[in-house]
Amino acid sequence: MSAHKDHSPGAQDTPEPAGAAGENAEVQTAGAFDIRNFIGVLLGLFGLVLLGAGLFAFTPEEATKTDGLNANLWAGAAMLLVGVLFIVWTKLDPIRMVVRDNEDGAEESRDIAALD
Repeated sequence: MSAHKDHSPGAQDTPEPAGAAGENAEVQTAGAFDIRNFIGVLLGLFGLVLLGAGLFAFTPEEATKTDGLNANLWAGAAMLLVGVLFIVWTKLDPIRMVVRDNEDGAEESRDIAALD
């Protein structure tokens, strides 16, 4: 990636990958394989389990342990919210990478580089 950016009026703010001009390069996103998707889904599932436990299994015995606070309900709601925020973050700011074909005879057929 170039250290100098064109700040002139009308210049687009899209970064140009190093060496990609005129080559068989394309910008792809990580999509479903973004780690934030896995984290968001796991937090959401655990949050749903705790939310269900807080809604359906909150007994007076458990209320005495937590001074009347339904800890499962609140922890589940918080985990569900954070899981949703991770998924939204993935959709708003996807991980982008430059994928181009390597030269003939290379060990790998494609080269993948991060796009900052």
